[in-house]
Amino acid sequence: MSYPNLSALLEAIVYLAREPVAVDAIRKALPDVDNKEIDECVAALMEKYRSAEHGIDIREIAGGLRFSTKPEHHETLKIFLQSQAPATRLSLAALETLAVIAYKQPVTIPEIQEIRGVQASGVIKTLLDKKLVATAGRKEVLGRPILYKTTKEFLIHFGLNDLSELPSMEEFEELIKNQASSEETVRAEIELSS
Repeated sequence: MSYPNLSALLEAIVYLAREPVAVDAIRKALPDVDNKEIDECVAALMEKYRSAEHGIDIREIAGGLRFSTKPEHHETLKIFLQSQAPATRLSLAALETLAVIAYKQPVTIPEIQEIRGVQASGVIKTLLDKKLVATAGRKEVLGRPILYKTTKEFLIHFGLNDLSELPSMEEFEELIKNQASSEETVRAEIELSS
């Protein structure tokens, strides 16, 4: 079967998908379309959205394709979103714990606590509830503690295609400092307006 406008159909599929959609999943949905034609069409769509006239683009995230806003618009969009609804944020403790898991995975709660120097069980539960981390079996040591790793949701939440795109530890520490300072600024603004 031939589609009169394959490009528009692929665009709609990427837009409709709740999670990044793999090209293989698109191929399965369109079994009558030549794989080469799908690949060429996906590449053309990605190129089309890279142009400056578009505020969004199609990026590879977590092994799939997803629409995303362009970095040059992020500050304005952040202001817009803050005026729309409260953002779901991770606490500083959650970010630090998540960083330990991301960089040391698979890792146990005692190992996380040793690195952070504080209790981590409550934060782990929050990260599990948000589906940013998952269990990864048990460590083959005395007591067989549970191992934790990051999930596909983690990659999606942070806009990463895979773990190789994690920033360096120094860059991540800078992000955490910026998060803490922006939280202090927001608290100060709230206190002033009260």
